[in-house]
Amino acid sequence: MGRDEFGNRYFEARSATRSAMKLAEKKRWVIYNGLADPSKVPAIWHGWLHYTLSAPIPESARRYTWLKPHLPNLTGTIYRYLPQGHLLNKGVRAKATADYQPWQPK
Repeated sequence: MGRDEFGNRYFEARSATRSAMKLAEKKRWVIYNGLADPSKVPAIWHGWLHYTLSAPIPESARRYTWLKPHLPNLTGTIYRYLPQGHLLNKGVRAKATADYQPWQPK
């Protein structure tokens, strides 16, 4: 069916498989370029793989000024997100005006 900007290739079966006959849908899959990391599937292709879109959106219609470049899942890497106050990020956070106050029985 096509390729994305990461070199992943997308396929669709020529005919519906026996298990998919109830849904009348052809099986769709991706062959990853490099490590098999599902976070490397851009949103446009994710929609097609999960039958949200009947056909992939053409490359010419995919460019928006607000669209950020796709990032893979960075969990478990040194580039992961650590919010302020996280134990691995100095463990200190600024006080908030609505900080939690424990209930005190009277």
